[in-house]
Amino acid sequence: MTVITAASRFARLRNLAVTGLVTTGAAAAALTLTPAAHAAEAPMAAPAIASKAAGPAGAKGGANNLDGWIKQSLAIMKAKGIPGTYEGLHRNIMRESSGNPNAQNNYDVNAKNGIPSKGLLQVIDPTFKAFHVAGTANSSTDPVANITAAANYAAHRYGSIDNVNSAY
Repeated sequence: MTVITAASRFARLRNLAVTGLVTTGAAAAALTLTPAAHAAEAPMAAPAIASKAAGPAGAKGGANNLDGWIKQSLAIMKAKGIPGTYEGLHRNIMRESSGNPNAQNNYDVNAKNGIPSKGLLQVIDPTFKAFHVAGTANSSTDPVANITAAANYAAHRYGSIDNVNSAY
């Protein structure tokens, strides 16, 4: 039986805090799923996450919110053999768009080249087209299509969406 003392609990908490700061700093410095993209700009009047932005994807049985979109994407990914977990998708979505399906980066090099990063996982249109997954909407801002295409891209580039943080 392991005895946990106040001193060992404090030391563990301190280690976790330092690890969290290092991880957060690395994520903040990391590039996004698209080359040279950084934090996404939310639209002036950003709609609620459970908005009609999901289009037809929300009507496929899942909840029309971030949890539902991730679960729908995971079902498609499983059927298509695309690796990834709920946790990996959620972590990357929160870093890239804070869960806003209408997020768009208008400041990075991609935007300056006329192809801004869009959606939950900040995908540029050429990447979306190259990694679009059949059975999802053909729109880079559709939440399920965006998540699934980004996970497909990440699988090809990093092995899985779960590896994206450690891939930088």
